[in-house]
Amino acid sequence: MGADEDGTLHRLREIRAELIDPTIATHHGRLVRTTGDGLLVEFGSVVDALRCASGLQRDLGKRNATVPPDKRIEYRMGIHQGDIVVEDGDIFGDGVNVAARLEGLAEPGGICVSARVQEDAAGKLDLAFEDTGERQLKNIARRVRVYRIPLAETARTRAPLPLPDKPSLAVLPFQNMTGDAEQDYFVDGIVDEITTAISRLPWLFVIARNSSFIYKGRAVDVKQVARELGVRYILEGSVRKSANRVRITGQLVDTATGSHIWADRFDGTLNDIFELQDEVASSVVGAIEPKLRQSEIERATRKPTDSLDAWDLYLRALALRYQFTEESVREAIVLLERALAIDPAYAPAAAMIGFCRVHQRAHGLGRVPNAEIANAVGLARRAIEAGKGDPDALWMAGYTLSYLAREHATAADLIDRALRLNRNSAHAWQAAGFVSVMQNQPASAIKAFEHAMRLSPLDPFERAFTMGMALAHFAAGRYLECIDWADRTLRDEPRHLPAMHFKAASCAHLGRIEEARDWIDRAFELEAGFTITRLKALALPFPPELLALYVEGLLKAGLPEE
Repeated sequence: MGADEDGTLHRLREIRAELIDPTIATHHGRLVRTTGDGLLVEFGSVVDALRCASGLQRDLGKRNATVPPDKRIEYRMGIHQGDIVVEDGDIFGDGVNVAARLEGLAEPGGICVSARVQEDAAGKLDLAFEDTGERQLKNIARRVRVYRIPLAETARTRAPLPLPDKPSLAVLPFQNMTGDAEQDYFVDGIVDEITTAISRLPWLFVIARNSSFIYKGRAVDVKQVARELGVRYILEGSVRKSANRVRITGQLVDTATGSHIWADRFDGTLNDIFELQDEVASSVVGAIEPKLRQSEIERATRKPTDSLDAWDLYLRALALRYQFTEESVREAIVLLERALAIDPAYAPAAAMIGFCRVHQRAHGLGRVPNAEIANAVGLARRAIEAGKGDPDALWMAGYTLSYLAREHATAADLIDRALRLNRNSAHAWQAAGFVSVMQNQPASAIKAFEHAMRLSPLDPFERAFTMGMALAHFAAGRYLECIDWADRTLRDEPRHLPAMHFKAASCAHLGRIEEARDWIDRAFELEAGFTITRLKALALPFPPELLALYVEGLLKAGLPEE
């Protein structure tokens, strides 16, 4: 009313004329009186009252589905059966008072009834009754047992929706726990930003916000919501405020198991609300994307091998890629080729084959024939055409073209396109960092790697971020920093040969020759035949200045030339 008095009154009259009055008449009700925006209605039977109330709430819910939250008109309804006093067509008494108190207990769009109503209606209607316990109602001497009617959760109201053929998620309205109803717009804005950001992930099916927002202000069972919306994952959260500071919490639930697969909190100030909304949305998406992928990988791993589709094969390949062994990468390529046999236009699978070939060459995991390298480059080009709107396909294809074809400018353009599609892709930022190093831009590379780690601080592929930082600092001549980042990589993956080699080269440039030789010896234990000649045969796509520094450092550290 405060925002648009005339418009609100017009909509109230419209709802009365088109929906409420005809429905009351259909169910033999009598409108006793109006109380501002409220109505007191009398029925001859409990069944008629319940049919009228439940029908109205469902129809109002459908009507509101396409209406912005700040323009919706929602009703609470309370139903009681009891003695009344009739005078001049009006009704009074405890029966009316209890109904009024029950209305106050209902959530927007909901119905609360007394035990008397529940007892009379049991078994007569397709409605569920949820016992919320006995309540002490204002100005009512006795305690009243109250039942809630979970309309959206009635079993036969709507059959559970089938899950989509890719991971599915709904972002529920966050709880406004600021104590200030005027902050609803801020809380809803955060959810809008998060939903929009997550919707940019092409491998994820995201429920539209209009459907998710019907749960606003309601206590919900996430498993039931998942059945109603046809999703596997639910993201929910809350917003608290103290003075000018605000805390936003979020948690991601796998509704199939009921387990929480991610939870975090974000603190900020209300000085720049929109900047804070953007920051939270970016942080949430960057954090949950790898968690969602990991959860989907685990699901695909449990699936019988004879029922794997292209997406499942891709996920299994992704899990193998994370293992960083010669055998696992080789197995991943086999699975990706199977995925392409099922769906030749599946761009992420085509692009990841190139990514795996890069990994084989960079880590010296067996000899990769030139024909396979050429095939990987060809698949990357195919992925670019088939996956124009898929950020994962674009950044992996760019990474492949940079490393295997030295097309750094083209790669940078592809990764930039990927980031325009999904600014919150930590791995796209990691690829941007790598290509910046290849273009001899270590400062830009460090910023990109830092942003990748900020977006995904617990990423299972973290060693790629830390190794990228080591490489960028080496390229900038910051050898101490390179050693620190190489150490972080080695803590995560003790057999990481490039980390050993860059640490050895950095130690040598700092004059720590004995330590440098120790790391060369450790690397020899893993790959005895590695020499400068073998290094050059890998055709690393480094800029000449970086390659010269690397070779010089390894020679000082004692790596044999032949």
